Amino acid sequence: PMKVRNLTMIAMLTALTCALSLTFIIPVPQTKGFVTLCEAGIYISALLFGPSAGAFVGGMSGGIIDFLSGYPEWAFFSIVIHGVQGWIVGRMSHRPLAAVIVGSLIMIAGYAAATVLLFGLGAGIASIPSNLIQTVFGSIVALPLTHALRRTKKFSLNER
Repeated sequence: PMKVRNLTMIAMLTALTCALSLTFIIPVPQTKGFVTLCEAGIYISALLFGPSAGAFVGGMSGGIIDFLSGYPEWAFFSIVIHGVQGWIVGRMSHRPLAAVIVGSLIMIAGYAAATVLLFGLGAGIASIPSNLIQTVFGSIVALPLTHALRRTKKFSLNER
């Protein structure tokens, strides 16, 4: 069973990920989507607390962000894509750099596929650069912050 402290932290990380993402939204008209800071929250959660936390923070924040920002057509895709992304990063958290690279590739490929389904091949290809930027920025924020938080010894990795 997960500790109340960890559940509280995961809920707070979900809320923080949503708040940061909704504060900084960069629209991408070509794909009818947007770029946010959600990767940073997903990666930090997954790297610190493991796959379940990564999946929960990823899926919940992705879906909530879409609904609250006026892009409900993306919610299902975001829940699945960011949930899988968070779970994989959490499973690979013993190798943080490799984890965020694989997580980023999952996100970029997932949204390219979803964009193709919704808006066609051209839009799917057009989604790749902005999603690459989003994942790179999230990785740049998450990796050093996670390293610093781990050094405090206040965050336990009790799940694999």
